[in-house]
Amino acid sequence: MEIFLALCRPGFESDLAAEFTERAADMGVAGYPRADKNKGYVLWYSQQGSVMPLLDTGLVFARSLYPCPDRFEDLPDTDRIGALWPSLRALGPFSELYLEHADSNDGRELARFLRGFRKALEPRLRKDGLLRNNARQRLHLFFDDSRNGLIGVSPAELPLPESGLMRLRLSPEAPSRSALKLEEALLRFCGRGRPPGLHTAVDLGAAPGGWSWHLARLGIKVTGVDHGRLDARLMDEYPVRHVAGDAFTWRPERPVDLVVCDVVDKPARTLALMQKWLQQGWARTALFNLKLPMARRYREAATLLERLQEGLWRQYPDARIQAAHLYHDREEITVWVDCRDA
Repeated sequence: MEIFLALCRPGFESDLAAEFTERAADMGVAGYPRADKNKGYVLWYSQQGSVMPLLDTGLVFARSLYPCPDRFEDLPDTDRIGALWPSLRALGPFSELYLEHADSNDGRELARFLRGFRKALEPRLRKDGLLRNNARQRLHLFFDDSRNGLIGVSPAELPLPESGLMRLRLSPEAPSRSALKLEEALLRFCGRGRPPGLHTAVDLGAAPGGWSWHLARLGIKVTGVDHGRLDARLMDEYPVRHVAGDAFTWRPERPVDLVVCDVVDKPARTLALMQKWLQQGWARTALFNLKLPMARRYREAATLLERLQEGLWRQYPDARIQAAHLYHDREEITVWVDCRDA
């Protein structure tokens, strides 16, 4: 039986379990999830078939996902590494070491312990040849507490932030904390630096300007649309143009490379707006947030993403649509759509 560990925001375990169950059924995989409320992770037990393809496609509500071929229990306080060593030698070598815990109150208490544990474990792995750059897999040691947990592995080529927790530092120049959401989203979907081919952008519902500010920092020429005021520094220090207008009715004079939107509105209305921008050719890429209801969050997200795919299919059959519940998201998911090669 294969076991997979998926980390998530505490409180979203049932949403992730529902997503896991539905995606596995679509793949013809028999299995079941184990989800405990507010634990910050879900375990998937595959009884027949494998959900390995999900490592490539991902799960919306999973911050990270990997198979766990082994577990550890009741590690002795005197020699934890020695107790783990037979399993590590059998599974190695590894390109990187990830020491992980859930993003819960109990999990966060392990952070100090894991920093010390890394200082002891990493040199020993290198000395014995179990940690080397050319290895094809990474090692994940997930600690439920200081003595119990799971040993996981993931392909070295897959991008994967440690513990799925992309904690970013907010610049004092940022007009709002929402800048962190956009920064994390672009890192997740596009990688570091300015995404290739993106030179112009429109930020719908821009005030006070957190998203416009981050795009401008990347060297993108931004038009911020909002009846509210933008931070004055955006116009003085960055290539940002402010247009006093309504996010749902304003139209660009010419197409732009990217449209972004983080308005607080019904998710179906935001989705329809973004779909219209793409169908009309006003932008070829879009990044936006969909605010989800407190109940049935996974079902609402799945319905909206299916509607988006169906709406774009005729015009852009190969459009790339990705969605994630990011670390800096709360009751929302972030969606990236790229129609440039479709």
